[in-house]
Amino acid sequence: MVNSKLLNVRLIVLAIFLVVAIVVTIVVMQKPQPEPTPVAPAPAPAVTKVGFIYPGPLADFGWNFSHDQGRQYLESKLPWVETLKVERVPPGADLERVVREMVQQGVKVIFAPSFGYSALMPGIAAQHPNVIFMQGAGFGSGPNLGTYFGRIEDVRFLTGMVAGLKTRTNRLGFVAAHPFSEAIIGLNAFTLGARLVNPKVTVQVVWSGTWFDPAKEREAALSLIEAGADVIGQYQDSPASQQAAQDRGVFGVGDNSDLRSFAPNATLVGPVWNWGPFYVEMMENIRDGTWKPEQYRWPMPDIVDLSPFNEALVPKEIQDKVMAKRQEIIDGKFNIFAGPIKDQAGAIRVPAGTIMTVDEMRGMYWLVEGVIGSLPAR
Repeated sequence: MVNSKLLNVRLIVLAIFLVVAIVVTIVVMQKPQPEPTPVAPAPAPAVTKVGFIYPGPLADFGWNFSHDQGRQYLESKLPWVETLKVERVPPGADLERVVREMVQQGVKVIFAPSFGYSALMPGIAAQHPNVIFMQGAGFGSGPNLGTYFGRIEDVRFLTGMVAGLKTRTNRLGFVAAHPFSEAIIGLNAFTLGARLVNPKVTVQVVWSGTWFDPAKEREAALSLIEAGADVIGQYQDSPASQQAAQDRGVFGVGDNSDLRSFAPNATLVGPVWNWGPFYVEMMENIRDGTWKPEQYRWPMPDIVDLSPFNEALVPKEIQDKVMAKRQEIIDGKFNIFAGPIKDQAGAIRVPAGTIMTVDEMRGMYWLVEGVIGSLPAR
């Protein structure tokens, strides 16, 4: 009897607890609950300002144009990059002023593609140790200064092959800007390519003394045509040489970008730059801390290659021969500056069994056998 009463009491207590629990649950559920704390979105990557300083006009459709195409590619691929650009900046006080103004605007990386900046850039970089500088086609180094270029001489060699196979007079012309290292390398490479396929070829050079001056470039090309050249090569920024060739019914080889549209009845082919991937890689290296102040000289076809052939002017057998040599160069089976190589006087400058180093190439102040013209005294 006692146990029965005790059991009933326990059941009553349990029932009371259940009722209280239900009531509390209902009250809690009816009470407004606080809004959950929103999760903060991941912070957007900080913007890095990058400056581009060009020596000439962006509308040259040559050197400056090709780099600005690379700048636009960089912005399209890396949303955390914001670029500023200034064109027509000569070396000297203007260059120093533009750099200073960019740094004041928060620019942390400056690309300055001009050989003409070489003498000033090490000092400028030293004045701005928290900014990374990269100079195109130049020299000089420092903790925050590197240089960059491409093995465009390999492509010029191939365009020389096209010219050597296309000429009927065995006289080629070459309009060059200034007798600086890269132009000399380019002229020699063009000549070596032409004479590989046609040993009778000569290449006459005219130095225009300007990077971009269509009138002077045209005048130089016309003088070469009047001297008998029927294919005109160039180390210049404008298409004026190609247009002169078309006007006189001869052929041409372009430079820096695809110039076929400017002279469709003359331009056979040409070297073209593709700077975009290089600029992207450099900025990614800078962001992850792996960038080094080195002298970058990228090979074909990474940032430099042949433009498409002018199908109406370049027969398939020429295309095939040139493309086969291109592949040999890419595969490392052929080096355009492997000896023996003679200079204009017939002296051996690169002995058989040896290959010029990059430093030897950049120190080259002589012209190969087959070039007509001279270099001014240093």
